[in-house]
Amino acid sequence: MTQTPPGRYLTREALTPGDITRAQALRTQCFQTGTLDRDAFDAAARHFLIEDRDSGTVVCCFRLTRFQGAELAQSYAAQFYELSRLERMKGAMLELGRFCIHPEWQDPDIQRLAWGQLAREVDDSRAALLFGCSSFTGTDPARYRDAFALLKQQHLAPAEWRPRVRAAEVHPYARERHNPDPRRARQQIPPLLRSYLAMGGWVSDHAVIDRQMGTLHVFTGLEVAAIPPNRARLLRALA
Repeated sequence: MTQTPPGRYLTREALTPGDITRAQALRTQCFQTGTLDRDAFDAAARHFLIEDRDSGTVVCCFRLTRFQGAELAQSYAAQFYELSRLERMKGAMLELGRFCIHPEWQDPDIQRLAWGQLAREVDDSRAALLFGCSSFTGTDPARYRDAFALLKQQHLAPAEWRPRVRAAEVHPYARERHNPDPRRARQQIPPLLRSYLAMGGWVSDHAVIDRQMGTLHVFTGLEVAAIPPNRARLLRALA
């Protein structure tokens, strides 16, 4: 049970260039990119912050960008995955990107508040799909053998939506044969991806090896209509 006082955190949209710079600074710290973490996709996105009210520290940030149909080819994820199957999905699609939590703040309420804000934005945009790239630290797939095996067994995207390979360097984990240790696998799966999966999310059949960011990532989708009703009610209550 959390001991966080009610109202400790403020969740809001970034309103000024300074707000966005603060989000980029947190991203730099989390992704250890050295120079300020910013890219061409920032301009088209809406940025969100969660701040500690007492200190003003940005403890979490993420960005959202709305797409529909063929616009999906302009998404961040489309750099790495061939997404033409998803372009046929009816309804808007929201890309969640650069989600990060301050490494010195481990309060579970922070991620819950982030999902509450996401629920509000999904409802407001009438999105059919929330998607993004879920990252594993490092570029060695062997570190996550159990996690990838579990994703293969239980969480692959439906064939009608499954992303195809586009990136130059990938790990096709769905081709491997390995019986995972469920406990070890869950420990290896990043918290954000665990949240997606708990709500019925699915992943690509391969991981992209991203040398620039120093990560492995899988395309992750969450069809809004498939979220269990009880879970959806909890998210809307957080919102």
